[in-house]
Amino acid sequence: MIRMFVRHPVTDFTTWKQAYDSFDAERTTMGAMGESVFQAVDDPNDVTAWHDFESLETARAFIESPRLREVMDQAGVTGKPSVWFTTPA
Repeated sequence: MIRMFVRHPVTDFTTWKQAYDSFDAERTTMGAMGESVFQAVDDPNDVTAWHDFESLETARAFIESPRLREVMDQAGVTGKPSVWFTTPA
């Protein structure tokens, strides 16, 4: 199992969250399992999310997907996200 974390600023958390929730079924078909979303304590528009994947290849294909980029742009993600991959220790 691979857990992917993504952190990025958004223009408005409520708008971003609606787009994120609307993408749930599509995200699942792209191999994402499980999720959690966090906001920075001092900036609600600083968002971190995680998703699990069966493999690193699936996780990378997801994060590099043009469709994901399109949804992120529409959701108000600004700047390049920070992405990192982990495995259980």
